Amino acid sequence: MTVLRTCFSHLVMEFSSALKELLHFPQNVAIFSHRNPDGDAIGSSLAMLHYLEQYGHTVHVLFPSEYPEEFEFLPGAEDILIWDIHTEECKQLLKRKNVFIFLDFNAYNRIDKMGELVRSLPGQRILIDHHLYPEPMADFMFSDSSASSTCELVYRFISGLGDSQKINPTVGVCIFTGLITDTGSFRHATNSSVYRIAADLVDRGVDDTAVQDRIFNSQKEKHLRLLGHCLANRMEYLPEFRTALIWLSRKDYEQFEIQRGDTEGIVNYLLTMKDVRLAAFIHNQPTIVKLSLRSKGDLDVQEICRTHFNGGGHKNAAGAYSHDSLKVTLQKFKDLLPQIKETLWKVN
Repeated sequence: MTVLRTCFSHLVMEFSSALKELLHFPQNVAIFSHRNPDGDAIGSSLAMLHYLEQYGHTVHVLFPSEYPEEFEFLPGAEDILIWDIHTEECKQLLKRKNVFIFLDFNAYNRIDKMGELVRSLPGQRILIDHHLYPEPMADFMFSDSSASSTCELVYRFISGLGDSQKINPTVGVCIFTGLITDTGSFRHATNSSVYRIAADLVDRGVDDTAVQDRIFNSQKEKHLRLLGHCLANRMEYLPEFRTALIWLSRKDYEQFEIQRGDTEGIVNYLLTMKDVRLAAFIHNQPTIVKLSLRSKGDLDVQEICRTHFNGGGHKNAAGAYSHDSLKVTLQKFKDLLPQIKETLWKVN
């Protein structure tokens, strides 16, 4: 396999001919994104689906696991295949595919058991992602860790191929979803390109207010009660380390009947505290303890996750896991704080 790497500024110059030859004629395409898909994962996947369908491709989107309910309004979401639920259907479908597109992840293990199958199948592969340290897993690799989101990169990818006219309101609403979710409604991880893209999408007919309303104002009663429980009973503030954390046990999961996606965004409330520079959400799942870290300024939580907790992500937003108990994992996290105390107080 010949692995081609490039930054997006050189996309048209270097690979547009090869990509147009591949993508401008009908193919049998599979689009993938990571387990526990978020707004950027589902937004980028559906945006790519609706773009490619304009060229007559047969396209399916496959995720390892289910996506949160607040994204059900996106066009095409109802047709996404979930490996955990439709395993045999996914297996048979993938054997007929000849183009594989990887979005918002950069290693086969991020799509779990599905990755083992996809790795063994023949076909052309395209990767578009904004995470650090991508594996050489595609024929065309477009990786830019400075981008706000994979949706930003999908917009730039389509535009770079000279297909801006195909970014219609249907494609646009999907791209806008990834922009606002991965930037926290333009509060972090932004760049000048993000605002230009957002403005262009609105000019193309995307109702930005409606999209934000569907995503952020569709919570159920239990979500607010869970948030109240987290802030009142499960939050710890460690002012000497400019750190706050929230933890949840298995009993909490049972009490609030927590499902996939119910805890999304809770960690971000900790960063609303004036003096907090590091926020952690640590919760006990059936077989592992998961960690979600967020930071302000130059504090690199990706490095913390990668070095100490088998994880990774971005400088200001990263995730990881531990096979230790919740109690041990919490203590391990707290024991790290004295080691980075100087850095925490340097961050603006």
